[in-house]
Amino acid sequence: MPNSEQPAAASSAREPRPRSYTREGESEAKRLDRNYSEILQELRVAQAGVQILFAFLLALAFTERFSRVTTFERDVYFASLLLSAAAGGLLMAPAAMHRIVFRRGLKDALVDVASKMALAGVTVLGFAVSGSVLLVSDVLFGHTVAWVTTGAMALWLGFFWYLLPLRIRALSSKSP
Repeated sequence: MPNSEQPAAASSAREPRPRSYTREGESEAKRLDRNYSEILQELRVAQAGVQILFAFLLALAFTERFSRVTTFERDVYFASLLLSAAAGGLLMAPAAMHRIVFRRGLKDALVDVASKMALAGVTVLGFAVSGSVLLVSDVLFGHTVAWVTTGAMALWLGFFWYLLPLRIRALSSKSP
């Protein structure tokens, strides 16, 4: 099975790939199928994380200690719960959209929208993770440590989920 990360034709001078990157001999339909398949693989990874977080947050409300949370902690909990539900919805939306537009000749629109939904879902998931870190840190250590920890986590996620990939993309589009 060929490695999907390898370019179709190797050249000594790396040329920037056009937005609609197509492999040599690959039809438009095959490219769209491959792109949608790659999006689904990404969504499977992200979906597992959002499901675990959502389950944790749902279970938390039914623990004995939850009745003693502060108003701030309750509000952070509820925001995190809603954000994780929204992230799950965005990450599952491409599958629902696929079912509705299946065999309608709309794969190009599906790939474009699914990509945007995936990015939006991961963004919302980042906020949900940060909110969950804020909640747990506040319960364990108080406001100051909670805000510092949450800020550090948000920066960490922002770097690895956005800044690093954007930097790699920018470097790959420059001429050698």
